[in-house]
Amino acid sequence: MLYHIFYKLINVFTPFNVFQYITFRAGGAVLTSLLVSFIVGPIIIRKLIKFKIRQMVRTDGPATHSVKMNTTTMGGLLMLLSVSISTLLWARLDNRFIIWLLIGTLLFGFLGFYDDYLKLKNKSSKGISAKAKFSFQMIIATSVAIYLNFSPSNPEFATLVNIPFLKSVFINLSFLYIVFVIITIVGSSNAVNLTDGLDGLAVGHIIIVAFSLALFAYFAGHFQIANYLKIISVSGAGEISVFLFAIVGAGLGFLWYNSYPAEIFMGDTGSLFLGGVLGMVAVFIKQELILVILGGVFVVEVLSVLIQVFYYKKTKKKLFKMAPIHHHFEILGLPESKVTTRFWIVGIILAILSFASLKLR
Repeated sequence: MLYHIFYKLINVFTPFNVFQYITFRAGGAVLTSLLVSFIVGPIIIRKLIKFKIRQMVRTDGPATHSVKMNTTTMGGLLMLLSVSISTLLWARLDNRFIIWLLIGTLLFGFLGFYDDYLKLKNKSSKGISAKAKFSFQMIIATSVAIYLNFSPSNPEFATLVNIPFLKSVFINLSFLYIVFVIITIVGSSNAVNLTDGLDGLAVGHIIIVAFSLALFAYFAGHFQIANYLKIISVSGAGEISVFLFAIVGAGLGFLWYNSYPAEIFMGDTGSLFLGGVLGMVAVFIKQELILVILGGVFVVEVLSVLIQVFYYKKTKKKLFKMAPIHHHFEILGLPESKVTTRFWIVGIILAILSFASLKLR
């Protein structure tokens, strides 16, 4: 919004020229979403406490989690508000990727909100049925996949998937690319959702992944840089950086309240939309497999659940003490804060590895 207002006035006041720069507006987005979090956060927490919006904890979880029953949830509302306001203020609203990401934010956010609402209404850790949740996610992801199929960012690479670490090596998925896009978005949404089980764990990784993808988006949107780094150039992708830096700021603001011991949890309201939009970003900038490396912690969390289910069906025994795997380490005796910190360290290492892939091509 600010771009559309002030950039038109550069003839009146030349310094308004700064609004054309993505880097300037990305910085503004970080600060704005962080400021909104600090101003609105205490208000939202007080309101949620007033209406007794409290976390429903799994009865089969670690014993130490019983105290979390009194912690407020639906904190994803704070991140939704922060990201939306910041993006609307600082991003170019005529950019097709920004439009899609705002729509995705609202739709995934609504799904998560309704899931949290049902959990509170039924006083249970179970909300929307897995089938219904998955179906709604599929509808959103399929819409994105169809759009990209008929309006590709770069027609030459429309159905190609770049292999990280390898120079100009692509796999042409042809008509299967639509399925690949759906799996990426739905998988990302659910992966973040499963990771959101310890204070600060999910949002810490969201900050790492969003910051890293913001740089990849900027590189992809800059033809010269993309050509130098041998990555797919995507016209208009640089603007996605503004949206992602809004997430970074909102994540830092939310972590202020969500760090151990948490005052508030994001709930599905936050985790489903954050995972969903990160998946959307990855397909928009043609870095689908980089997301697998960047979000390696999310991937391992999902795999731990799948492996646990498969192993139990085959042997009637548990391979892990509990899944997702962060609970396994808790039950082994590691303090919650130590598990979270060590997972963050792994996330940072994976981010470094992702950027290293650019120079190892």
